[in-house]
Amino acid sequence: MLNQLEVRTPAGALLTFTFDDVSDGYVLQDIAGLDPVKATIVSSAWATKDGKQYQSSRREERNIIITLGLEPDYVTTTVRTLRHALYKWFMTKSIVNLKFFDTEGPEVTIQGRVESCDAPPFAKEPQMAISLLCMDPDFIDIVDGTLSGNTVSDTTETLITYDGTVDTGLIFVLNVDRSLSEFTFYHRAPDNTVRSLQFNAALLADDIVTINTNVGSKSITLNRGGIITSLLYAMTPQSNWIALQNGDNYIRVLATGAAIPYDITYTPRYGGL
Repeated sequence: MLNQLEVRTPAGALLTFTFDDVSDGYVLQDIAGLDPVKATIVSSAWATKDGKQYQSSRREERNIIITLGLEPDYVTTTVRTLRHALYKWFMTKSIVNLKFFDTEGPEVTIQGRVESCDAPPFAKEPQMAISLLCMDPDFIDIVDGTLSGNTVSDTTETLITYDGTVDTGLIFVLNVDRSLSEFTFYHRAPDNTVRSLQFNAALLADDIVTINTNVGSKSITLNRGGIITSLLYAMTPQSNWIALQNGDNYIRVLATGAAIPYDITYTPRYGGL
């Protein structure tokens, strides 16, 4: 269960709320908007057939609403001082990073922009309701997953068990130690669907190839002697950008000749808490 929430501004100012702890004058009463967000599903009607055909779908932004009770001691704090102190973190339009601590799950973060910050000064039970809009609706694990391996020239696969509930891209770094003209990155998803990313370009010893398949950051770069250039053209047209799915994923990096070492990094993403 959730037991603590941290709020951090881009400048690094930190505010911590703990459930059932009122020592700082704030009571964390409720956090709404932690469930999976609504999806918009696009479909089209058949001309002569009942029902519709699925076309595409997307998830909307996340709206998190934090409700805080204000409990002044009327010696060093009042309702007004508590309310104004929160404006440092929750002024409208400002960006904040939320970090959730869960005794039964991973620690995750999400970034939001303050939409509203309502604290009626004359309410019988003083409280503040803060509405945040998170354009990226996913909760991000603070610990990245990593894997180190080597290319193979046979059908040997390597298992990655992905616990995230939302598909995630990865960063693949090939540390080339010999001449190489091509390799293929195979991914077998939990439903046994096989996708591949084929790379064709002349590589030399000491080259470093980095493939980023994360949405919004997709790229292929070459680091040769400290000079970084794009190698996006080396990805064949029939290739797929690899994304890990919830469950057991099997990968294989096929290259003829001696094994070449590689490293994979991925960030687990969760659609709800």
